[in-house]
Amino acid sequence: MVVVGASNGTFGSGNMRSSFMIEDRVGGEDPGGYTNMMISGALAPKLLKIAQGAAEAAAAAAATSPSTSSQPEVMETNGTRCGEQILSYGPVEKVLIGGVLTMLTLSTICGNLLVVISVCFVKKLRQPSNYLIVSLAVADLSVAVAVMPFVSITDLIGGQWIFGQFFCNVFIAMDVMCCTASIMTLCVISIDRYLGITKPLTYPVRQNGCCMAKMILSVWLLSASITLPPLFGWAQNVNDGRVCLISQDFGYTVYSTAVAFYIPMSVMLIMYYRIYRAAKLSAAKHTITGFPREGEHGAGVEEESLDCVAAALKLQREVEEECSTRVSRLLKTGEHHQRRKRKNQSIFKREQKAAATLGIVVGAFTFCWLPFFLVSTARPFVCGVECSCVPLWLERTLLWLGYANSLINPFIYAFFNRDLRTTYSNLLRCRYRNINRKLSAAGMHEALKLVEKPDTDV
Repeated sequence: MVVVGASNGTFGSGNMRSSFMIEDRVGGEDPGGYTNMMISGALAPKLLKIAQGAAEAAAAAAATSPSTSSQPEVMETNGTRCGEQILSYGPVEKVLIGGVLTMLTLSTICGNLLVVISVCFVKKLRQPSNYLIVSLAVADLSVAVAVMPFVSITDLIGGQWIFGQFFCNVFIAMDVMCCTASIMTLCVISIDRYLGITKPLTYPVRQNGCCMAKMILSVWLLSASITLPPLFGWAQNVNDGRVCLISQDFGYTVYSTAVAFYIPMSVMLIMYYRIYRAAKLSAAKHTITGFPREGEHGAGVEEESLDCVAAALKLQREVEEECSTRVSRLLKTGEHHQRRKRKNQSIFKREQKAAATLGIVVGAFTFCWLPFFLVSTARPFVCGVECSCVPLWLERTLLWLGYANSLINPFIYAFFNRDLRTTYSNLLRCRYRNINRKLSAAGMHEALKLVEKPDTDV
């Protein structure tokens, strides 16, 4: 059956006549004969609705059909004024990305939790100098608990923010405050190490718990001050329900990046340079002038002893008494030189250790955060204040590289701190008892090694 449509007007018009002619050829009759039937114009709107419904169903089926490609591809724009694009990953990519991000988050939590537990529950580690390390661990732990999970979920669904506009502002405030507190604590630690090396006699006296508490409080208050402007109207975060981006205001971007990164990085570099210079000068002094040698004192004592024996043969008791006094004085002088030698070596090794530790800390910090802050500083000047033209995959990669700094911080300090290493080892092996006694025994063993072999590294 062939349906042929004809119309002398538009469908649905009340004053215009529409008709359909069905031409049916009846078999067995004359080929030229046809039976003509007319369909009333009242059926035309119903047929039109049926056709439109079929077209809409076909379009919906085509739009909801799953993609067969396993490669990350770009879907339609999110409809925001930024025009950012949402990424779509296949099942394999989601499993890999989710596994890596989950492992990074859990490792950061475990590493920093070890630091907090170690310092809080081990008596020997509860020293004012370690309070800053605890503050650093708390800041990094806050990043892992309050920030990383939401970023992980957002990345797994392609970068779309699904937690609402209100929580977007809360999330940005937590992210900025915790990351800034971590960075600024690293800066304060570098200053603390520098003062401990350059003023070993006066600074430890001032380094008490109250002073450290004030420094830590100042760090967190300054970190919180960076999060306040977007909450009180100076600079509004970019947030339209699908995009959650920190404010791109020019003034706020310069202020936040300078306080949160560039100024602390500059201070850390200056402190590292000064500690490195002090260690280098100490090494040069040790190489050129050297410390008093045991052979020189021994030779001097033998010569004086020979003189005393010769004098004793001539002058008997009077000379013997004088000789014994001189020998005793020389022996005391030799012991004094030995103590001074061990003290100088201890200071020298401490300077070398501080320079190496701070060098690795500054290097890791710069490697992790510098790319992210360079992009963040340039973004509003290149893309404008209302959007981000930086590829989404690049933004997320640099952001997670910065978060990785919170993972490596506890392991850097544990690597250069024997007490932290010992505590980590005992806690991970569930050996909670007698940790303080083991640390004291290890410290005594190292002290005995220093006395017996002063030239051996601690």
